[in-house]
Amino acid sequence: MPKFYARRRLSILGALTALIASVAALDGPTASAALPTPVSAATARTYLASLTVATENRTGYDRDLFPTWITISGTCNTREYILKRDGTNVVTDSACASTSGSWYSPYDGATWTAASDLDIDHLVPLAEAWDSGASAWTTARRQSFANDVTRPQLLAVTDNVNQSKGDQDPATWMPSLTSYRCTYVRAWVQVKYYYGLSVDSAEKSALTGYLANC
Repeated sequence: MPKFYARRRLSILGALTALIASVAALDGPTASAALPTPVSAATARTYLASLTVATENRTGYDRDLFPTWITISGTCNTREYILKRDGTNVVTDSACASTSGSWYSPYDGATWTAASDLDIDHLVPLAEAWDSGASAWTTARRQSFANDVTRPQLLAVTDNVNQSKGDQDPATWMPSLTSYRCTYVRAWVQVKYYYGLSVDSAEKSALTGYLANC
């Protein structure tokens, strides 16, 4: 084989090897969680600047005012849909319950092999939404918010991490995995902007600081 063609073949093989490696990298833990990609940091900063700053009010809040989980596809409700979306090699039964698989929690970097170890986090918590505008919504709109699989609002994470987060906003709680914080605040602002929710002053200050480093 002429040297030119040999070099060209090696070059092509090298490119293919690099491509395969990059695809394999996408299958690694950090890519397992399939939160819809949030807006860019620049867009999030623009959105944040337009959000109303207001004092939060939890009067009348009840989690039942946000109906969950609803049927999303076939026999899959919202929780089961997100578990399938965010997991790797997820196997489900006829009722769409996950019987096996692997889940990477981007909040803390933990990997789990039992669906029972995962909660589906409302990135912007239901109580937080109520405090910042959802109290004026119809039940149908609150249901849409609580089961939104289109915006970056629902994510499978370690159950006790989700429980420790509770209804806190970024002024008092952030993922312990610092590499995920930029994604988190971009998603937070996108969801608040899409739903026309307000922010309080401490929340806006925290979001501004985190976005400045994205």
